[in-house]
Amino acid sequence: MNAPPQTASTPSSLTCWVLSEGMAGTENQCLALAAALGLDPVVKRAVAVVPWRWLKGIMTALPPSLTAHGRDSLAPPWPDLLIASGRKCVSLALTIRRASRGKCFTVFVQNPRWGGNDFDLIVAPRHDKAVGTNIFHTRGALSRVDAPRLAAAAERFKSTFEHLPRPLVACLIGGASRRHHLTPVGARIMGKALAKFAAESGGSFLITASRRTAPESFAAFEATLADSPTFIWRGKGENPYLGFLALADGILVTADSVSMVSDACATGKPVHILPMEGRQPAQFERFFAALQDEGTAHPFTGTLPLANYIPLNDCALVAAEITRRLAARNISIGNV
Repeated sequence: MNAPPQTASTPSSLTCWVLSEGMAGTENQCLALAAALGLDPVVKRAVAVVPWRWLKGIMTALPPSLTAHGRDSLAPPWPDLLIASGRKCVSLALTIRRASRGKCFTVFVQNPRWGGNDFDLIVAPRHDKAVGTNIFHTRGALSRVDAPRLAAAAERFKSTFEHLPRPLVACLIGGASRRHHLTPVGARIMGKALAKFAAESGGSFLITASRRTAPESFAAFEATLADSPTFIWRGKGENPYLGFLALADGILVTADSVSMVSDACATGKPVHILPMEGRQPAQFERFFAALQDEGTAHPFTGTLPLANYIPLNDCALVAAEITRRLAARNISIGNV
């Protein structure tokens, strides 16, 4: 369905919603894209309610207020730009677009699996193999990590880690997911490999765990590094995540998170993948294989050779594509 032409909007008048299920991973990608566009979005957290979630074709013809469940209301005035993600939000995003009579430029981040032709733009990672004229393929997940933010973080945290010996290695540790596991046994094996690297290289680690990291597994991991110099962020005080990425000489990332790997690969630094227990999904296998073929990321084998690759810059590229498509409707963002 083609949207009618719109009158020009100025950066100050352009409105933007981010629509999500409330899951941090997908919502953060939408927020990263809005930031790349220079926009301050209103975040709407809602999902399609039963039975409308199953009656997709009928649902999109109904007012969003009747089909949505969540703490945030979905009511006009509709935004100029909607950035949505999460499978429970697909029908809601299309409902909003239809209610706006196509005036709301609707972007879906990740493969929606259905209704694809009705979105103005779908931003999907290439490993999902989505096909269509409105598909913009990315190398990885959308990330806020870019050169200006890394430079600012390096300045902010340089004195915090200056006592640690080089090479300084950031370790981004994930945890349990539908397909991945990090048991205490697996965590000890991982930690022993890192301890061996520290002993042989004379280096140290900057370590952060995700909310999915089981406390008992992280305790087992940490115990193996008792003799290695480390800085561990335990969730207190300012989050040094960007500082880790900015100041590290290399980055180790567990294989359970496309988002964390994408963040790491946006730095241009050596990135190596720590294996996880469980069965790797086919999409993840394609993701890691493509990065390895490009020389962007490699399995960790005990060393961190120098890197030579084009850093991931998906957010800026998608923002430029959205700006181009909006310009065709005489809508100007002006910040990209």
